[in-house]
Amino acid sequence: MRSNGGGAAEVTRRPGRMSLVQAWNTFVEGDNLAVLHTLEPASVDLVYIDPPYNTGSDFAYADAFAGHDAWVSMMRPRLIAARDAVRQTGAIFVSIDDHEVAHLRLLMDEVFGEANLLATVVVNLNAKGRQLGRGFATSHEYLLVYARDARACVLDASTTSTVDPADFPLVTDDGRRFRHLPLRNTNKKFNPVTASTLHFPVYGDPATGAVRTLPFEGSEEVWPVFGDGRPAVWRWSRPLIDERPDDLVCRHVAGKQGSRVDVFQRDWLHPADRPDGRRKKLRTIWLAEEIGSTDTAVAELKAIVGHVFESPKPTGLVLRILETMPNDAVVLDFFAGSGTTGHAVALANAADGGTRRCLSVNSAEPTRRGSNAALAGLATVADITRARLRAVAETVGGGLEERVQS
Repeated sequence: MRSNGGGAAEVTRRPGRMSLVQAWNTFVEGDNLAVLHTLEPASVDLVYIDPPYNTGSDFAYADAFAGHDAWVSMMRPRLIAARDAVRQTGAIFVSIDDHEVAHLRLLMDEVFGEANLLATVVVNLNAKGRQLGRGFATSHEYLLVYARDARACVLDASTTSTVDPADFPLVTDDGRRFRHLPLRNTNKKFNPVTASTLHFPVYGDPATGAVRTLPFEGSEEVWPVFGDGRPAVWRWSRPLIDERPDDLVCRHVAGKQGSRVDVFQRDWLHPADRPDGRRKKLRTIWLAEEIGSTDTAVAELKAIVGHVFESPKPTGLVLRILETMPNDAVVLDFFAGSGTTGHAVALANAADGGTRRCLSVNSAEPTRRGSNAALAGLATVADITRARLRAVAETVGGGLEERVQS
C-alpha cells in the first residue's frame, strides 16, 4: 500500500480481485458488472445506486433498456454481484421512480430475499412537482432499502439531523436540556397480564422529586396506572430504576379522576457528537427541505464542476443514508453518475472524523452531443464523475485513487 503524489492511496490488488485502501474515494472507469466481479466477497458495508431509469427520455446515460424485461435483465446480474460483495451486516439502497419500482421490488426480493426488505422510502426531490406533460405533478421517487441479512444488519434507521431541541423544553442549572416522559408504559398492549414483572410499586416524594424502589422518609407508594385508573406497567425494571434514580422525578399531575402522584423519566438531549448522542427514528418520507432537491443538487454540482449533469442526486440524500451505518463503512456506488456518493462520503468524513471509503464506478458512455457536459469538454459520463471527485479531493480532502478497468 502506498500513496501517490496527490495524497491518494492506490489500490492494492490480488490476482483477479480489488480491495480499497487509504483514500476516501476511489474511482474506476469501466463496465460496472466487470468491476463488480473484481471485488472481494463480503468487502462492502453499504451500497447506494441510482441506476438509469427506464423512461425513454434522453439524458447523459444512453438509455438502451427499452422495455421492463430488458431493464430487469440488465439489473439482475449487477445486483447479484453487488449482493455477493456486501457483508452480512451490510445494506443496499436503490433509488428508483414509478416506471420501474414494481419490477425492482420483485427483483430485489428475488436477489436479496423478501425478508430482508427494510423499507420503501418516498423521497421528495421536487417539492413543486414536474409541471411538464399531462397528469399529476410528480414530486417524489422511491428508495428501496434491503439488508444483506436482516438478522445481522447493523443499519440504524435513525438520525441526529432531525432532532429538534425545542422538543426538550426543560433546562437544568448547568444548561442541559431534557423533557419529561411518563415512566408508565402508555402502550396498552403492555399491562399486568402481558408484562407482569413490570407491575410493581415505586416510592416517590413529590416535594423533592425523589424516586426509589423502596420506601423512604416522606415518600408515598406509586403504582403505574392509565389515565382512566386501570392498572398499567412501568417501562423500566426495578434494577434499572435502582441504577438511574437521578433520571426519574416524582410529581403531582392532574388526571381524569383528579390530582394524583406519578413518576416521569428525565429524557435528556445529549449532544450529537457524544457516543450516546440523541437520535430520532427515520420516517419513510424524506422531504426536500431535509435532504435537498434536484435543484439544490444541480447547484452543488455547478459550484464544483459546472452544470454538466441533468438530474444529479443531492449530497443530503446520501448523507442521510450514510448516517444509518458506522462511520468507517466501505461504500459502493456502481452507477456513480455525477459522483454524488463519493462527494457525500468526503463531506461526512470531514464533518465527523470518520474513515469511510467509497468506490465509485462509471462507464465511458458518451455524453449527449450538444449537452452542457459535452460543451465543457467532458466526452463521457465517466469524465463527469472523475471531474467531480477530483474537485472534491482538492476542496474537501481525502484523496482520490483512479483506475480504468479494461
